[in-house]
Amino acid sequence: MMAVLGTAVFLWARYTSASAAKGPAALTPEAKAYVRNLKISEPEMKAHESYMKQSIVEITGKIRNDGPQAINVVDIFCSFYDAYGQIVLRERVSIVREKMGGLKPGEEKPFRLAFDTVSESWNQTMPNLVIAGIQFSE
Repeated sequence: MMAVLGTAVFLWARYTSASAAKGPAALTPEAKAYVRNLKISEPEMKAHESYMKQSIVEITGKIRNDGPQAINVVDIFCSFYDAYGQIVLRERVSIVREKMGGLKPGEEKPFRLAFDTVSESWNQTMPNLVIAGIQFSE
């Protein structure tokens, strides 16, 4: 019985780690064509220190869907650079999620991103925000 349970746990762990290693899919051709309908506006950046004396960089803004399709998920790449133009941090983060109601055609929603792992060599300018993934509603 323990051998069966151990094997099941091993296979589950192997499956979940393989799924996680693949990561989110790249933009599909349909998503690439739709990106022009998504507008990120009013980006603002603030930095502050947490109660644990850790530096937090916060990015806020809005995203608008000017296209005809409803969207469940929008991911962006947020890239921070150093003074030499080298990437010091690049993270893929969601700014629209299905559990927050997605993004309907004509709708605009605010987003907030917090980063606590930005290198001290970061050039202190607004990171580059690029749409990395779109999941359409079915």
